[in-house]
Amino acid sequence: MLKEIYLAGGCFWGLEAYLKRLPGVVQTQTGYANGRTESPTYQDVCHRHTGHAETVKTVYQPEILSLALLLKAFFRVIDPTSENRQGWDIGEQYRTGIYYLEEEDLPVIWQAVQQQQKKYEESIVTQVERLENFYLAEDYHQNYLEKYPAGYCHIHLGEAEAFIEEEGLRQLQRGSERIQAGAYQRPADEILRENLTDIQYHVTQNGGTELPYQNEYDRHFEKGIYVDVTTGEPLFASSDKFQSGCGWPAFTKPIAPEVLREKMDTSYGMLRTEVRSRAGDAHLGHVFEDGPVQTGGLRYCINSAALRFVAYEDMEREGYGNLKELVK
Repeated sequence: MLKEIYLAGGCFWGLEAYLKRLPGVVQTQTGYANGRTESPTYQDVCHRHTGHAETVKTVYQPEILSLALLLKAFFRVIDPTSENRQGWDIGEQYRTGIYYLEEEDLPVIWQAVQQQQKKYEESIVTQVERLENFYLAEDYHQNYLEKYPAGYCHIHLGEAEAFIEEEGLRQLQRGSERIQAGAYQRPADEILRENLTDIQYHVTQNGGTELPYQNEYDRHFEKGIYVDVTTGEPLFASSDKFQSGCGWPAFTKPIAPEVLREKMDTSYGMLRTEVRSRAGDAHLGHVFEDGPVQTGGLRYCINSAALRFVAYEDMEREGYGNLKELVK
């Protein structure tokens, strides 16, 4: 079962990028928490004293990364004794905080704070409060450092790697280190039009949806991986595929969290989370929270037309040999 915690640690660009690197963190979103006004903009938070803190909604798998371990990682990259300031950023919106949803998390949170207090002579000022409100930040703030790798960051992102090593979490990284950002490039539109079928282009470039039950991979369960049809970037493994009955291919998780992008989708009068590919920015489908509980509760509902299957025996020849051990 997935759990949520909301962490404020100064500028949310760097904190989100850091948290996404931790095994067991399955989703992050940047936003504004525990302020005095509704639906604030970035300008409101920065200049109109709304009282919100730049915060990262963190969805994680507690069986992989416990709350205690997640908070240990969080405290590693903040100064909990600095009030309304982290790095070069000064202001109430840059305060540190742990905002919880469930009362049962409180003993773990306070224990983590007490353990950290032993390291400092000054008092820890990190807020511990129930989450009162959280408003998503503008789209350009989401996954900011992945869009702009040279952007400002007050957190040394290498601390995630050090934490993983120190805590013995290396085996949980799956494909994160095996699929390098920048290794796959989106082709020009004229090339996509030439190489893709009509339905593949419609789905990936126009956000379309293919017919349920009448698509290539709905009932396909051969051993191998599924890659972005536009770029070849690896996205899903057959070992994470399951028969959901929805009419489209369903997966419990991606090969690595970094290869997907999530975006709020309000089309057709519904509120859904769209899933797009990292390198190709191709529309893939949507992610829902009605998947198998034992694997984290997520269901990635993906269009077959957005995928290309690479059979296990062909992975070496096609350049995906380093991912073979992830396919069980």
